[in-house]
Amino acid sequence: MAPVILVLNSGSSSIKFTLFEGDRPRLTGQISGLGAEPHIDLKSERTGGRIDRQLSAEAGRTHRSALASLIPILEEETNGQKVDAVGHRVVHGGMQYATPLQITDDVLSDLKSLEPLAPLHQPHNLAGIDAARSAFPNAIQTACFDTAFHRNHPWVNDTFALPQSLYEEGVRRYGFHGLSYEYICSHLKETGQDLGAGKLVVAHLGNGASMCAIRDGQSIGSTMGFTALDGLPMGTRCGQLDPGVVLYLMTTKGMTPEEISDLLYKQSGLKGLSGISQDMRTLTESDDPGASAAIDYFVFRIRRELGAMAAILKGLDTVVFTGGIGENAAVIRSMVCADQDWLGLSIDEEKNNARVEDITAETSRVRVLVIPTNEEEMIRRHTERLMRAEAFPAGS
Repeated sequence: MAPVILVLNSGSSSIKFTLFEGDRPRLTGQISGLGAEPHIDLKSERTGGRIDRQLSAEAGRTHRSALASLIPILEEETNGQKVDAVGHRVVHGGMQYATPLQITDDVLSDLKSLEPLAPLHQPHNLAGIDAARSAFPNAIQTACFDTAFHRNHPWVNDTFALPQSLYEEGVRRYGFHGLSYEYICSHLKETGQDLGAGKLVVAHLGNGASMCAIRDGQSIGSTMGFTALDGLPMGTRCGQLDPGVVLYLMTTKGMTPEEISDLLYKQSGLKGLSGISQDMRTLTESDDPGASAAIDYFVFRIRRELGAMAAILKGLDTVVFTGGIGENAAVIRSMVCADQDWLGLSIDEEKNNARVEDITAETSRVRVLVIPTNEEEMIRRHTERLMRAEAFPAGS
């Protein structure tokens, strides 16, 4: 019998989930508005039926109570078949965890120590794990890390120009969105395009955004660093920033660490630049000058990093756009790829607007693709592989 695997991506106020039977998704959806106005929205891939309703305040008060409210729905969908394993997206694995593994108490303790490195994600990922361990006490629980894909990138992309003692303590570039990059590489290999073995740049563009230089399936450069703040501007995160700005905010503006954290993580990026919204759909539909300015800066940074990634790779064979913006915002792809003939890259605008995978112009030496990412499928694969291993590798 095919294993039943529940994949969870837990955020501050939501739990996104996919229930798999073998490699087939049975349910997809999310519980949103935790702690405020909880709401469940899911679709049965088996029947096509949907559930879209409010939850009681008590049911949606915490991750644990919300997940408990989901159990009867899962049991109905699987005809009472138990959930064999729960796979969790965990943003930060630190220096220690470079592969998916079974969650133990010791692993949880280690991951909790990494919360300052990913304050928007890690605490909520761990809250989801706690909820799932309570809801499914007999299921295998696995952690799959967004940092793992980058853990073997070259030292020059791993370090900062700081004293070596800090590097040894863990102050280094980790990179993120690794599950997305890993899925794109697997998709290219599985579809026989043999592009993952070349000089590949993947642009994961969404509310969180980063780019990765990949050679022979291995990350050799990432725009994100010590935390998920670095690199490209994002929905509410600032992206690359002169550290002197932080010193200025502390010494001259008198801001506290908490105030600076809130500014950099929650009030900056597209939201801060535009003064309107963090949602790219809203910005592209607006005629407000602030919206145009935010889009221009977002595109400028992508183009700048594309050149840097090409330099790291010593050339460029393929560019892949993925993530919510990368997959859906044709206008952003068009702006990024405009006047890139010097790089051997151009796109066919008709294809770019047609929602097809290959948008490469006939004259382009570099292939340009649009591939929807699937981090949930990557987590399922890792979880099933670990389930089938002779000795399940515990992280303690």
